[in-house]
Amino acid sequence: MEAAPSRCLFLVFLFTCELTPDAAAEIQESSDGPGASQEPVWLTDVPAAMEFIAAAEVAVIGFFQDLEIPAASIFHSMVQKFPDVSFGISTDSEVLAHYNTTGNTISLFRMVSWVDNKRLDLENEDIESIDATKLSRFIEINSLHLVTEYNPVTVIGLFNSMIQIHLLLMMNKASPEYEERMHRYQKAAKLFQGKVLFILVDSGMKENGKVISFFKLKESQLPALAIYRTLDEEWDTLPTAEVSVELVQHFCDGFLKGKRLRENHESEEKTPKVEL
Repeated sequence: MEAAPSRCLFLVFLFTCELTPDAAAEIQESSDGPGASQEPVWLTDVPAAMEFIAAAEVAVIGFFQDLEIPAASIFHSMVQKFPDVSFGISTDSEVLAHYNTTGNTISLFRMVSWVDNKRLDLENEDIESIDATKLSRFIEINSLHLVTEYNPVTVIGLFNSMIQIHLLLMMNKASPEYEERMHRYQKAAKLFQGKVLFILVDSGMKENGKVISFFKLKESQLPALAIYRTLDEEWDTLPTAEVSVELVQHFCDGFLKGKRLRENHESEEKTPKVEL
């Protein structure tokens, strides 16, 4: 059986097929990347650097003593690849001293409440051996939101991600249990950072109905978890009335180990029942 091309973008199609022209244009713009024509912001003094970092949820700054090294050009190439990340660059000695950089360094700053380590550095040997793939992965893994809501703006980035396992929580954001369930879902997401993308699909939005039906789920089965691997299109689902850290962890671990709840359910449905 021949696999359909670019099936990992199936949710992009499901989302765009019923969008208004304005929304579709927004997706195209995000796909092209607004950063395509942008350059890193030059940070010429300490106040400018501090203001730049404080204004961004995620900021990546190249502190370079030498702009001729390969890492500097690789750094420039990242701007168009990560339009949601703020990129800055500085060669100013006072700025480098303020941030305690003694050599060429690329630093990622995360100004979000759930992160313990607000700054991560690539320096010395890391910089000397850096290539585009390594720097891309460093930025992507460390700049991810714990949970990303599925919508026209985020969808392209989600399915262009290097992370191949995607977990979707499908539930209505208007439900009374939404806040508590999301809190537990976010806690579970911390356990799988860099391994699984955690996504929220609002079942209260009509246009998300096709996403839900793709996983052979009905409204009556929600909330539900769906996990999907872009590499081979394997997927599994778990309708659940309760979203707990333990349940999410068990579901993800099982999928990563090759266990499929859906196969068990399908087997049960095909097995003829014999009355005793």
